[in-house]
Amino acid sequence: MSTPDVTVTVIVYNDAARLPRAVASLRAQTHAAIEIVISDDHSTDDTPAVARRLAAQDHRIRYLRLPENSGGCSAPRNRAVDIARAPYLMFLDSDDELPPRAVESLLAAHREREVDFTMGAVRRVRVDSGRRSTWMPHLVTERRTLQGIEADPRLLFEHLSTSKMYARSFLDRHRLRFPEGIHYEDQLFSAQAYCLARAFTIIPDPVYVWYIEPYAAADSASISNQRHKISNVRDRVHVQRLIDDFLVTSGHTALREDKDYKFLKHDFRMYAGDLPHRDEEWVRSFAEVVNPYLDTLAPGAYARLPRPERVVLQLLRDGRTADARLAARGLGHGVAPRQVTSDDSGVPYWGAGVPASEQARRELDLTDLELETRPFPGAQFRHEITELTPGAGASLTLAVRTYDPGLRLPVGPQRAGLLLAPGGRRMTVPFRLDPVRPGVFEGTVRLDLAAAPLPLHGFEGVRHPMVRLQQQGLSHSGLLLAPLDFPTRTARVDYHSGTTPHEVTVEPEGRNPGRLQIRWRPVGVTARVVRPVVRKVARPKIRRAAKLMASVLR
Repeated sequence: MSTPDVTVTVIVYNDAARLPRAVASLRAQTHAAIEIVISDDHSTDDTPAVARRLAAQDHRIRYLRLPENSGGCSAPRNRAVDIARAPYLMFLDSDDELPPRAVESLLAAHREREVDFTMGAVRRVRVDSGRRSTWMPHLVTERRTLQGIEADPRLLFEHLSTSKMYARSFLDRHRLRFPEGIHYEDQLFSAQAYCLARAFTIIPDPVYVWYIEPYAAADSASISNQRHKISNVRDRVHVQRLIDDFLVTSGHTALREDKDYKFLKHDFRMYAGDLPHRDEEWVRSFAEVVNPYLDTLAPGAYARLPRPERVVLQLLRDGRTADARLAARGLGHGVAPRQVTSDDSGVPYWGAGVPASEQARRELDLTDLELETRPFPGAQFRHEITELTPGAGASLTLAVRTYDPGLRLPVGPQRAGLLLAPGGRRMTVPFRLDPVRPGVFEGTVRLDLAAAPLPLHGFEGVRHPMVRLQQQGLSHSGLLLAPLDFPTRTARVDYHSGTTPHEVTVEPEGRNPGRLQIRWRPVGVTARVVRPVVRKVARPKIRRAAKLMASVLR
């Protein structure tokens, strides 16, 4: 057998159902001179039989089974590297795919210029919705070759090992392998590769398809989706400390602030969005794990964060866990704090008092949010449902409290509207907000979901009501935060006199920011007949043909 150009390792554990799809994407590569190593971390399902059957179908496929389960991704990758025969190496997870030209594109970049590794764009696909996006798109917008990570430290955010093709000689020269016995091994491996590489090439072509299952069951969720475990937090912090040690020993301490910023903006930020959905005991345990590490980070890394994220971090470091959970609701969505306190010089601070320490005053200073002066459409309010009462049919009565810490609303009752747009058709329910004290308003609104203006072909999807305020001809729309523990309620609604029946579910949003969530699901003839016909008619080719015919007939 001739020596292959590239070895692609597919790591798998108890994933017999998806392994064939991953391998099929490799067999379909436009560059055929590849070796495929299926590295099985001692699966206990039908994976061995599936892998052997695949190997029998294609002489390029080799099956490697570890003698015992390692519990991670590193060991199966390393064992495959040991037996790989090609001068270039790639890695694929069994639940993902490679686009058809991935190997060809990355190998061409290697052959164009001698570099230690090449990398490209990662396409992310949400399994629940089918939505597609590009991972870290700003880093892969153009073709470029960098002489080391210092040329663009932002690349530390792109820590996937699967988006890259490595020269075998580079890995062997530095004895670079995946660290075994720990999770988040990609972060350490990629940080080492970035720092050790003399040169690497980035191409804008898609080279990896990453399937995301954000709501997978806890027992089957990927490691990165197991943030509910404190052990997961410990693993992530442990890897960060290992990276810090490596930066020192490899002479890359100048990257420390960039690496710390990446940790705060990416790793910590994911946990921060979850804080409102955790109980107090969990948040205290979380703080015990992360606070000692937070104290070691470069001050410049904190200064680069948006103010709301700095607030959450400081409240957590101060042991104000309940306040941290409150501040974390609506991160990234322009949600205001409930209360702001100004000192004698007029500096506004988050919360009910002026912070005691110099560090807390620096981090909780809200001056740059411009709560009192920013244009009204971008002003920050906080709308919360304080009580939710089910009514007859699919109706709800909501008690809404609005916080206006910048005192942007005039004194007196305010006209407000509850906005909802299922199927692209807007529904507005007017209501009144009455002042109860400076900067706080309350009102009640009845929402009848049977009155939603659904299209004739129905609607399948999720919507979150918003609150609209108006002032001097300007309007502002803001999130409506819901209680996080109210019981889910489902009702059948016979829209259009029963010709378009739907099940409508009202529930709390299970992730940040925790909005009121309404889900429509067509049932009956709508689901069986109308929706399939509409989907066929709505295909791009048919739409384009209809537009062309309409233009001809004008």
